[in-house]
Amino acid sequence: MRERLSLWAVFCLIVAFLPSQTESVAVMSVDLGSEWMKIAIVKPGVPMEIALNKESRRKTPVAVCLKENERLFGDSALGVAVKNPKVVYRFLQSILGKTADNPQVAQYQKHFPEHQLQRDEKRGTVFFKFSEELQYTPEELLGMILNYSRTLAQDFAEQPIKDAVITVPAYFNQAERRAVLQAAHIAGLKVLQLINDNTAVALNYGVFRRKDINSTEQNIMFYDMGSGSTTATIVTYQTVKTKESGSQPQLQIRGVGFDRTLGGFEMELRLRDHLAKLFNEQKKSKKDVRENLRAMAKLLKEAQRLKTVLSANAEHMAQIEGLMDDIDFKAKVTRSEFEALCEDLFDRVPGPVKEALAAAEMSMDEIEQVILVGGSTRVPKVQDVLLKAVGKEELSKNINADEAAAMGAVYQAAALSKAFKVKPFLVRDAAVFPIQVEFSRETEEEDGVKTVKNNKRILFQRMAPYPQRKVITFNRYMDDFVFYINYGDLSFLGEQDLKVFGSQNLTTVKLAGVGSSFKKHSDAESKGIKAHFNMDESGVLILDRVESVFETIVEEQEEESTLTKLGNTISSLFGGGNSEPTANGTEPVTDEEEVTPEAGKDQEQSEKQEESAQEKPETEEGKEKEPQAEEQKDNKEDKAETQGETDPEKTEKPEEKSDGEKAEEKPEDKKPKPQKKSKISEDIAVELEVNDVLNPSTEDMEVSKKKLQDLTNRDLEKQEREKTLNSLEAFIFETQDKLYQDEYVTVVTAEEKEQISGKLSEASNWMDEEGYTAGTKELKEKLSELKKLCKAMFFRVEERKKWPDRLAALNSMLNHSSIFLKSARLIPESDQIFTEVELKTLERVINETMTWKNETVAEQDKLSPTEKPVLLSKDIEAKLSLLDREVNYLLNKAKFAKPKPKDKVKDKNNTSTENSKANKTEDAEKIIPPKSDEAEEVKPAEEPPTAEKKDEEPILELNPAENTDSESTESSKTENHKGDEL
Repeated sequence: MRERLSLWAVFCLIVAFLPSQTESVAVMSVDLGSEWMKIAIVKPGVPMEIALNKESRRKTPVAVCLKENERLFGDSALGVAVKNPKVVYRFLQSILGKTADNPQVAQYQKHFPEHQLQRDEKRGTVFFKFSEELQYTPEELLGMILNYSRTLAQDFAEQPIKDAVITVPAYFNQAERRAVLQAAHIAGLKVLQLINDNTAVALNYGVFRRKDINSTEQNIMFYDMGSGSTTATIVTYQTVKTKESGSQPQLQIRGVGFDRTLGGFEMELRLRDHLAKLFNEQKKSKKDVRENLRAMAKLLKEAQRLKTVLSANAEHMAQIEGLMDDIDFKAKVTRSEFEALCEDLFDRVPGPVKEALAAAEMSMDEIEQVILVGGSTRVPKVQDVLLKAVGKEELSKNINADEAAAMGAVYQAAALSKAFKVKPFLVRDAAVFPIQVEFSRETEEEDGVKTVKNNKRILFQRMAPYPQRKVITFNRYMDDFVFYINYGDLSFLGEQDLKVFGSQNLTTVKLAGVGSSFKKHSDAESKGIKAHFNMDESGVLILDRVESVFETIVEEQEEESTLTKLGNTISSLFGGGNSEPTANGTEPVTDEEEVTPEAGKDQEQSEKQEESAQEKPETEEGKEKEPQAEEQKDNKEDKAETQGETDPEKTEKPEEKSDGEKAEEKPEDKKPKPQKKSKISEDIAVELEVNDVLNPSTEDMEVSKKKLQDLTNRDLEKQEREKTLNSLEAFIFETQDKLYQDEYVTVVTAEEKEQISGKLSEASNWMDEEGYTAGTKELKEKLSELKKLCKAMFFRVEERKKWPDRLAALNSMLNHSSIFLKSARLIPESDQIFTEVELKTLERVINETMTWKNETVAEQDKLSPTEKPVLLSKDIEAKLSLLDREVNYLLNKAKFAKPKPKDKVKDKNNTSTENSKANKTEDAEKIIPPKSDEAEEVKPAEEPPTAEKKDEEPILELNPAENTDSESTESSKTENHKGDEL
């Protein structure tokens, strides 16, 4: 019974891990830039491919146009922007996760004065007022664009996609990252990870240069200047050893520097204003062109083109037809003028490089090469200034500046998806902004005066690797208290960057139930209040849980029996948990151990010692430890430095775990102690108060999702109507033309032609009068009516088209089948491999098919072309299929049949020969060559399979060349050759 249950459990596990056939296996990535987005997909048979949009372009503008009755995206939206800029929304990335008083919101309003940005009183953010009834948040507009990106990916992959990896700038803070996740949630995308765009570029570079990475560190700087911002990143490549897969390549982000507003868009704005100035100076109009929003949109489009052309040419002529009041504009602009306009921008080019070096604590001498990424690095002046700043001989351009991030992100998507297996490439991203925990407590001085002391504990240092879990233990609180999660030291940011950054306070955490937990476990020793933090793969900080931990001494239980231990071991294998009964929350601790390997303990120890010396309440991830625990941490110091991740639950009381394991696992070696320590954890209620940018409520998210779904349904309905309208128009015109073609004239009577022609003319007139305003349902009914009327005519024409090919194929099959049957009947009886029943069955099928063909063709010849045919292509295909099945059955039997022994001289001693072959391998080897030669002479004859060889048949079907008999390799090759000839 136990065996049966175990087998059933294993079967259930196997079934649970089998991939579902109904689920999509394709994944996608979206390189979400400020102006452009690139989409890549991975699906079975298509590894890492950029998805083309509807215009067959490899990149798509991040723009959405909201008309009253439809939405447009990408290039179509940009086309409307020139005519009606009020309904086109672009460059949304800069206002994501920003409050209304943020400087970037004011800057956005200055760049796009046609939009009405208003304050959301509930969240403090902004929204676009589209009309009196309609308004859209930046997250909703971005959700529309992300949903459109998925549509493009699905059209390219030809299958549904829901899993995606989205790139974000490395400088995005917590509020901005949450805003992107909210937009993806509204769009219905499952985000596998938000990956920093610089990390995605570095991953793409490393994946295609895996062989060049070794144990020696290689430091490379990626300089990425896009449309809206600039980022410099220092990445270290080297191979590291892992427990799971041995030595694997790894990239580690060492330093990041950025400039939020330095990019190609700012250069285009300078050019636009310069062109506007030139137009005003020409005095062709009394109006100021800068007050005309439509004219400024045209100038911006021309400025974008001009910037691209001036990167390759010293001068170019800007020209716009009908810029304003039907006045054409034409002016020459030189590269030197452009560089003079952007001189202050070019001075800011070295800034991110210096910041990245400072963050990594490196010098340019340690950087092997600087690689250019992003479209704006193609501006010659940018390259000249950067080359002087880095002091290198040249700047490397050995990566696709536009698509590297999308390709790196989709590789990560494939690695995170369960449907694909990729070569491991370890990624250690870094948190650009430090995060700390702040709390206060009362202390009593020597003179009895009580004072409140504020404490700060660094949770994640600047450039700390993630994903990572950490635990902070509060040792001196015995009642409910409050602590704060804030950003750490941001002194490396400039004054303007700090204003753009927003609130430096993240979350207020209010704990309830601390006092009651102490009352409940008053007889136990408190081990502190533990707060478990997790910075996930997307760089978003999450407070997993808070628990109050106690330790108590319990009586040692009697030694378990061997069967009980075996049961506990099996249950732990299938459940992944501990067999010891503990209260509240041993499973989450196990989850931490699984997700984050033990590391970072040396840091814990040093902070713990510092805290103990100053008699402070607790340390980052540390607490009071017994000498044995300290010694154990020291022994694991090397591993901590390698992994760089922290699992404090492993570091706490290791000697207890060791004792427990020894007591449970090795009772025969060590006598059980009379007492042992047991850990008790009590969950603490947590109330979170967001201090930076409030998340939308669940109700607001549902309203947003419904709003977008309604728009999507409206778009789909519109597309369906247009598709039906086009189909109806095409059907009317094509059918009217077909009525005069020879092949249709032959099969239709005069009355039928007149009836069809009349209905088509009637439908054509209806289209001109009412059709273009009719609904989808009415159009479909009209189309269905016309198709039904013409169905018989089309059927007769299609059948007559198919007859020649189908009959030729049937005649050919009948000839080949007859020849095969005659050949099979000529095989001598001693060598015959087919039974008489099989041959008679084939003969019957051939005769029946021949008779049916002759009779049906003769009957069809008697009918008029305007009558319903009796010779149908589907019947011919059915006869072909039946005949082909019978012949293939016999061919397969011949292919896998084994030849009978042909040595007639030794036929009498055949039994003794077979026995000697089974007992003496050497004698068998001497006999096989002549047997093999004879087998080649008479190929069809084979010995029918015996009862002993029935089990081997599946193996032979999978690979006929393999033989499991005791025959030699030479004999196997001969049989295989024979099968091929048959």
